Amino acid sequence: MLITNKLTITVHVTHLSRSCFYQLRQLRSIRRFITSDATLTLVHAFISSRLDYCNSLMYGIAENQLDKLQRIQNTAARLVAGVKKCDHISPVLRRLHWLPVRHRVTFKIATLVYKSLHGLAPAYLSRQCVPVATLTGRSHLRSAASNELNVPRTRTVRAGARPFSVCGPVIWNSLPTALRSDELSDTMFRKQLKTFLFDHV
Repeated sequence: MLITNKLTITVHVTHLSRSCFYQLRQLRSIRRFITSDATLTLVHAFISSRLDYCNSLMYGIAENQLDKLQRIQNTAARLVAGVKKCDHISPVLRRLHWLPVRHRVTFKIATLVYKSLHGLAPAYLSRQCVPVATLTGRSHLRSAASNELNVPRTRTVRAGARPFSVCGPVIWNSLPTALRSDELSDTMFRKQLKTFLFDHV
């Protein structure tokens, strides 16, 4: 992950885009000689893994930076599915069961929150997820009964919303009450979360 002295990831996105499109050009040159399954495996190895690496840090970045990342995924999806550039990409992503980049970021953060609440994450992350029910004077609120988390106040709208201590609870509270249930296993949570995000693409 490349971060500038101004704590932006513009350089990282540019470097990632250049690297991924280079790999996609190499894969395109051999696409007709390999099967779809082999293409999918190579795309996961060289493209998807890079898009997903530290992608929770992509929350709240500029739209034009997200668009660059989405173009990478769209190109990879077209390569795997063998569709033309002019074909609409949403059905292709759904057929491949790939969440768009923006929702992949949400998926990662929501999963980290789930792990934090169930003792599956490092302590420094778990401390950032404070249930409303544990706060003095707020345990009687409706938000406490629905397993919502406390969202800390921030001084700035854009930068202040990006830390995990803020975006984690915000994303968690935006999920349906059924998804915030303590009864869901890790596997079931991930499955239902992915379905929920696909329905809101």
